[in-house]
Amino acid sequence: MVSEKDNAWGLILAVISSAFIGSSFIIKKKGLQKAGTSGIRAGEGGHSYLNEPLWWIGMIIMIVGEVANFFAYGFAPAILVTPLGALSIIFSAVLAHIFLEEKLHIFGMFGCVLCVVGSTVIVLHAPIEKDIESVQQLWHLATEPGFLTYAGFAFVGVITLMIFIVPRYGQTHMVVYIGLCSIVGSITVMGVKALAIALKLTFSGMNQFVYGQTWFFAVVVVVCCVLQIHYLNKALDTFNTAVVSPVYYVMFTSLTILASMIMFKDWATQGASQIATELCGFVTILAGTFLLHKTKDMGKTSPPEPAPTPPASV
Repeated sequence: MVSEKDNAWGLILAVISSAFIGSSFIIKKKGLQKAGTSGIRAGEGGHSYLNEPLWWIGMIIMIVGEVANFFAYGFAPAILVTPLGALSIIFSAVLAHIFLEEKLHIFGMFGCVLCVVGSTVIVLHAPIEKDIESVQQLWHLATEPGFLTYAGFAFVGVITLMIFIVPRYGQTHMVVYIGLCSIVGSITVMGVKALAIALKLTFSGMNQFVYGQTWFFAVVVVVCCVLQIHYLNKALDTFNTAVVSPVYYVMFTSLTILASMIMFKDWATQGASQIATELCGFVTILAGTFLLHKTKDMGKTSPPEPAPTPPASV
């Protein structure tokens, strides 16, 4: 049973995690902008940001935030920790407004609120996951037909986006880059969960790194993380950070919950009211995402038209 003290530690770590992750978006974007002045921009396929210290500071801050989030799950249940990830959106939007001069229109703010509310509703009503006691047990779940089908669709979707959609629409449609990151991210979380279980069991005296499945999950995590970083950099360098952050959170959270439900089959224990509530959460997310996407340029002001030249006097 989780004590109130443990919940308090989990709450503190989750808030710290959100602050670090939200700040990392801004620092990385500043690094991308600085790198773009002396090399090919990330949005155009360049990697000059790898030589920019500011971008690496942002990456380190993001890693610290993710580590804090990992330990938050060790103190508090997921039903408390996961919704607090939405706070990173607020941190990112406020800091983008202050440091990047990226104005978020009032309708964009309302869309952000809808996204947070919808995501919170889904997470709060998501089923409780099964206890996993070994990597072999998780491997069995990952190789069942349901999750293999999801992973297959995810693989085909990612390849299609990378080869056909990104070259044509990546620079003009924000959901292309973010959708790719989110699909890959849902697989990443499943791999991270497996590695976390392996580490936990190993520290308890049962070495899980003698099994090939553990190393397979490790390779999946590394490959997926590299893809996520690459295309998230493109999204940050091309589009408004205050919009990228919430939309990425929404799509990533939704697909991760979907992947988890398929893999662990917890939907079978839910009643009709819980499923209906989750559907309402998805509709709210879709409404918020649509509003954010359609109003992302409303805060920009067009340059004034030149005054007409007076007719020459005769």
